[in-house]
Amino acid sequence: MAYKNIIVDIEDNICTVRLNRPDVMNALSIDLLRELGEALGEAQKNDKVRCCIVTGSEKAFAAGADIKMMSTKSFVEVFAGDLFTAEEQAILRIRKPIIAAVSGYALGGGCELAMMCDFIIASDTAKFGQPEVNLGVMAGMGGTQRLTRLVGRAKSMDMNLTGRFMDAEEAERAGLVSRVVPAKKLMEEAQKAARKIAEKSMVSVMAIKEAVNRAEEMPMTEATLFERRLFHSLFATEDQKEGMAAFLEKREPQFRDR
Repeated sequence: MAYKNIIVDIEDNICTVRLNRPDVMNALSIDLLRELGEALGEAQKNDKVRCCIVTGSEKAFAAGADIKMMSTKSFVEVFAGDLFTAEEQAILRIRKPIIAAVSGYALGGGCELAMMCDFIIASDTAKFGQPEVNLGVMAGMGGTQRLTRLVGRAKSMDMNLTGRFMDAEEAERAGLVSRVVPAKKLMEEAQKAARKIAEKSMVSVMAIKEAVNRAEEMPMTEATLFERRLFHSLFATEDQKEGMAAFLEKREPQFRDR
C-alpha cells in the first residue's frame, strides 16, 4: 500500500513505520494518523511481522498535532466528528508489541503517540512535553491520563499546566521511557529490542501485552487473577511445552506460535 505521510519497511520480522512530514516536524494530521493505524493494522495481519517500531526523524519524533488543521475548527466539528478517537483506537487495537523510538521533539500529540506504544526507547536528544496549554487547549489523546499513570500526578500536573519539556534523562528517571541511548544508536537499539521480542512465542507476547495494559485499569486483586488465568491458559500451548523442554535440555527454543 502506498502512503503519503509515513514510510513502512518490513525486514527480519520487524515492521518499522517512520513518520514522514519533515516540513512540519512530523506534525500529526488526521491523514498521517489514519495511515499509521492502517500500516499497523496490516502488520497485525501479517504473520511474518512479530514486532513493530514507530519512529520519526532525528530532529523530531512528532512535534505535536497539526495546528493548522485544527485552528479553525469549531466545538461542534471536533465533538460531533469525535476528533482523534478513531485514529487512537486503531493504534490501541494492535495486539503485537509496538516500540516507540524517539529522537528530538515528542510534544503534544507526539508525546501522546509515543505513550500509546508499548514502551519508549529514547535518544539522548529526546524532549517530551504536553504544551497544549500554550494554545488555549489541553491534551486530547492521553496526555493528562497516560502521562499521569506513567510519571505520577505531580510531574503530569507540572508538564500539562506549565507546558515545560522533559529531557530524556528526566523521562527515564520518571518512568516515561524504558531506556536512553545515544542518538546515533537509537534505531540499532530499537531493532535489537524488537528482534529479541520477535524470537519469543507470539502467543505469550500478546498475552503479556494484554496483562500489562490491564494493570492500569483494574484493582490489584482482579488484575492478578486476570494475570494468573492468562498464565494458566498458556499451558495449553505447544510453545509452553517447547520453551520448558528447551530450558531443561539447555538449548534455544523453537517457538511455532501454537
